[in-house]
Amino acid sequence: MDGHLVVLSGGLDSTVCMALASRESATPPLALTFDYGQRHRTELDRAAGVAGHYRSDHLVVQIDTGAWGGSALTDPSIDVPRGGSGDGIPTTYVPARNSIFLAVALGVAEARALDAVWIGVNAIDYSGYPDCRPEFIEAFRQVAATGQKRGVDGDPITIRTPLIHASKSEIVIMGHELNAPLHLTWSCYQGGDTPCRVCDACLIRAQGFAQAGLDDPALT
Repeated sequence: MDGHLVVLSGGLDSTVCMALASRESATPPLALTFDYGQRHRTELDRAAGVAGHYRSDHLVVQIDTGAWGGSALTDPSIDVPRGGSGDGIPTTYVPARNSIFLAVALGVAEARALDAVWIGVNAIDYSGYPDCRPEFIEAFRQVAATGQKRGVDGDPITIRTPLIHASKSEIVIMGHELNAPLHLTWSCYQGGDTPCRVCDACLIRAQGFAQAGLDDPALT
């Protein structure tokens, strides 16, 4: 068995993950995108564009996380923070989002006999989400080893997190060197057709490009 699956949001980090996985895979990785009721639905189109760039099959899974609410990304009555998220876990945290994403990704990978799941979580320049930390990923590696047939058979699916200890500027430089289609990516948490440039995701992205000494091709 061989093959890779990338959890592809259409954002900067997941697109760089796609570039890395493509470099290692003999065939285009499977792109797995989640339509989870996010207000920034533009990222779904961006994900499709990135998947097309890499000639990948693109699987879109719908999960209505807005049905239980609790996040500014899925509940229009909760405002997206402007000017940075401040201390603590911000309102843009979506309860159990990466738990759901990884559970589905592991299931798809097992069903399609793929060996690795890639996810662009980052614990350096990020918003402080608990499901982006190394401890969380290690816990899910145990899930793959103990909760799937492949794991019980001694051949667990690998969870790859190549960006988890990288700064945003390092991720930008990596994407630039890999010729990743960064011009297609979307990071803004607000809905709409153009980035707001004041939400946490926009500010972290802008800082990353500035520190890397590169212009953001998505804004030119």
